[in-house]
Amino acid sequence: MDDLDLAGGNVRRRGRASWVLVLSYGFDWLVLVVFAVVGYVLGNLTPNKRPFSLDDRDIAFPFTVKETVPTWLLVIVAIVAPIAVVAVVALVFVPGATVPAGTPKSLIWKRKLWELHAGWLGLALSIVAAWFITNGMKNLFGKPRPDLLSRCQPDLDNLSRYIIGGLKTATASGQLVSPSICKNPDKATLDDGFRSYPSGHSSSSAAGLIYLSLFVASKFAITIPFLAPAGFADASAFAAFPSRTRLPGIKVAGPDTYELGARHAAAPSRSTLDATLGNKGIARHNRTVAAVRRQAAAPPIYLLCIALVPFFASVFIAGSRWWDFRHHGFDILFGYLIGTITAIFSFRYYHLPISQGAGWAWGPRSNEKAFWAGVGSFSYATDRLRGEYRSGDEEEALGAADAFGHGSALGATPHAASARKAPGAPSVAHDSYMGASES
Repeated sequence: MDDLDLAGGNVRRRGRASWVLVLSYGFDWLVLVVFAVVGYVLGNLTPNKRPFSLDDRDIAFPFTVKETVPTWLLVIVAIVAPIAVVAVVALVFVPGATVPAGTPKSLIWKRKLWELHAGWLGLALSIVAAWFITNGMKNLFGKPRPDLLSRCQPDLDNLSRYIIGGLKTATASGQLVSPSICKNPDKATLDDGFRSYPSGHSSSSAAGLIYLSLFVASKFAITIPFLAPAGFADASAFAAFPSRTRLPGIKVAGPDTYELGARHAAAPSRSTLDATLGNKGIARHNRTVAAVRRQAAAPPIYLLCIALVPFFASVFIAGSRWWDFRHHGFDILFGYLIGTITAIFSFRYYHLPISQGAGWAWGPRSNEKAFWAGVGSFSYATDRLRGEYRSGDEEEALGAADAFGHGSALGATPHAASARKAPGAPSVAHDSYMGASES
């Protein structure tokens, strides 16, 4: 079956990913590579060199030959390690306990690979954005490092010819000199002495490791307990494959039933119990509503510690730039702020909120909006025509729809699911790509 009309929309069955969508995400990676290369070029330009005073104690610290965290170690800790951890989590722990028995292995691996792709893409966005911004600012401002004077090797014999500002006195106190007073033949070392603001170690470590902390917290539901607002989608909306747990042929006045009776008549699965326990819509099923205090619970402390390890590692790396005399305090804080902002933004760009998203990444863009949505579009996940529904990664439910005599459209976004129902269309619920249930 190629098309299924459902509530005024069409579900298109796809046997494989659209080449347009593949090109779309391939282009995303290409853009990131281009910005990374541009960031590298910006970082190697000769910096603007700010005038300084030979009596400034803030730039009179010794040059540290052996750094606590050299660049090669930063790359391993803040880039390579997050890449590896994201891969392990996505391939081992996804899609989790909400997968009912009988789900095809191909569908499970499709979800694993998508979560891996989204995890890596968000990580790349975070690191590249911090890298690009930091390198561009370093050479633009040309702020002296705390160890500049030890790199400078000033020409003190001809001091008077380099004075460009301040008060002229016999001791040169309070006078500003031109950077050309520095005669160090090692140009790379000297130029690097004017790249203090902002700290690249701080921004890179925050971008990679704070993103990793957010990713781990998301996947293992490590969050401060919260109470879902009234009307929030019930817990079954976040099952890995909610359509596969729905009892076919049962018509109820309220929300759909999410039991595995057709596949597990003896007992419901753990995923079904979890879904039932955590949603306030149970009352509409004429079941007892759990007390408010039972709606959430604090995660185990050891999981919290695991999620915080990358964050504390980033703090250590940033702090090392202070005691290595590589950056002033403000330079470190501002660099860390850059990395923090890019990490949070990049995570949310590709993932649902930690406290409400059940650990899932956002689904892929639709084929029709792979490169462009235009004015008037509210989402890149919906097709151009109003009322169209996407099969997403749960297209096997179309076969179930044929068997049960009614449609269960998968891939509908909350907006699409609320589209006008066609006359005579059956009243059924539609799952989103992430499993959101809409009536």
